[in-house]
Amino acid sequence: MDKEKIARLPDAPGVYIFKDSRGSILYIGKASSLRKRVKYYLARPLPRKLQIMVSKISGLDYIVCASESEAMIKEAALIREKLPPYNSIGRDDKSFPIIYITDEDFPVVGIARGARLKLPKPALRLFGPYTEAGLLREALKVLRAIFSFRSCRRMPRKSCLYYRLGSCPGPCVRKISRKQYWEGIKNIIMFLEGRRNDLINKLTARMHKLSAQRRFEAAALLRNQIQALSSIVHPLAVPPAVLRGRVFKDNGLSELKKALALTRLPKIIEAFDVSNISGSEAVASMVSFYEGRPNKSNYRRFRIKGVSQINDLKMLQEAVARRYCRVISEHLRLTDLVVIDGGKGQLNAVCRQLSKLGLKIPVISIAKRREEIFIPGQSQPLELERDSPALFLIQRIRDESHRFALAYHRILRRKKIIGK
Repeated sequence: MDKEKIARLPDAPGVYIFKDSRGSILYIGKASSLRKRVKYYLARPLPRKLQIMVSKISGLDYIVCASESEAMIKEAALIREKLPPYNSIGRDDKSFPIIYITDEDFPVVGIARGARLKLPKPALRLFGPYTEAGLLREALKVLRAIFSFRSCRRMPRKSCLYYRLGSCPGPCVRKISRKQYWEGIKNIIMFLEGRRNDLINKLTARMHKLSAQRRFEAAALLRNQIQALSSIVHPLAVPPAVLRGRVFKDNGLSELKKALALTRLPKIIEAFDVSNISGSEAVASMVSFYEGRPNKSNYRRFRIKGVSQINDLKMLQEAVARRYCRVISEHLRLTDLVVIDGGKGQLNAVCRQLSKLGLKIPVISIAKRREEIFIPGQSQPLELERDSPALFLIQRIRDESHRFALAYHRILRRKKIIGK
């Protein structure tokens, strides 16, 4: 094996693929660090079986994954598909855990192990075996957060805790049809088969169709699933160029930097939103994202004090002024980008307020109706592709700021009602 190529491998979770001189796959493995794991095969002495395999290795491919648990899912899918000669454990050892999906109207998705599988119903599909039960449970937990499914061995007569937590769609209480439930099962199967890109393309096409039919709530659900698949469980398929030292990390930030012509990568993004009902208990929220992920320790809530009538623009200005006056006074690091929920009016109001403070921070706004992005000084909105990672990131940040503002508004209204 080429030691220089191994030294250029990323220190990240993923799947590595050893090939012989004819390009045939010898072995597929997973790792929490690709670089460290592949270096192991250069160590001496190795067990006799490994020595024979290493002597045949002429090529190396790899796939970077978001986590070790995801790498395990990908590893098992590839082993099942390619049947490498040195992966005998992955093919025939029945003591390792597997994921099963039962064959019934509302299939159960669960984990089983042992030579004699005791399943609640006959199996529709089996996936695995997998090498580590802990990582498998972690991966299934993430998958369940995206596509909720039933896990009870017998259908109960009333809803359980999983339904109340949003982890089960509630077939027991007829909250979902058989057709809708099976759509989720098909999506889970596609993911477990290692067809993440096909799954995202399928969901994106469906989302666009629902949007065209003005079924915005259903389209938003699909958008959230696509975002989760793209950011939380996002295996990066590695083309040959990556093997020459190029590693891509696409969470939307690079695309956002380019689209907005920013001078630096927007690692810190802060977003503002206002919530009020007929001017009552008006509040504003600010959420903070770092490297594309929520930084909840830096979230802020503002109870509007200086605006007595309904005026979203002035309320936004108050929140922005209070936030960045404190940033200035405490010598905190400025955000790389400000995102505002609204159109040109909200954008211009915030820009005026930042100008009064003497701050030059990039600002954009996103309007809900058509998901248009407005930039200061440009008359026409920025057009991003509907499946663009940058657009998904902006939408996710905007939605989180709206959720946070609404939650605070509800708290204040509840306190007011109880106080009466």
